[in-house]
Amino acid sequence: MSIKARLQDDIKSAMRAGEKERLATLRLISAAVKQREVDERIELDDAQTLSVLEKMVKQRRESIVQFEAGGRADLVARENAELALVAGYLPAQFSDAELDALIASAIASTGATSIRDMGKVMGVIKTQAAGRADMAVVGARIKARLSN
Repeated sequence: MSIKARLQDDIKSAMRAGEKERLATLRLISAAVKQREVDERIELDDAQTLSVLEKMVKQRRESIVQFEAGGRADLVARENAELALVAGYLPAQFSDAELDALIASAIASTGATSIRDMGKVMGVIKTQAAGRADMAVVGARIKARLSN
């Protein structure tokens, strides 16, 4: 079942169950997906839908940091709830060991030896880790590996 089909099924079940907060977040996700489809005039596949979800997760994390700094516990709680729901549609995240193995493999396959080769390594990893790893964390790990 595609992500979009699962999303529509979850919207229907949330409507039937009367879960207002969950329904609002699911509609927000659906609207973001449809907005991108309208903007680009394409039908999103699962990989493209994952990129929309990753963007939403990143936005929620940034908002949480800002709301915590502002002392807005109510908004932090709402953003955390939305983050949990959006993250539920992403595939299982790589463990640290899996991520390190992926980075080592990418460095070996590209022949990267210095920080100047980081773009090549990121290009290889980006396709393999789509939706399964925070690319900021991946970038930091690659940078640490290539700096040595």
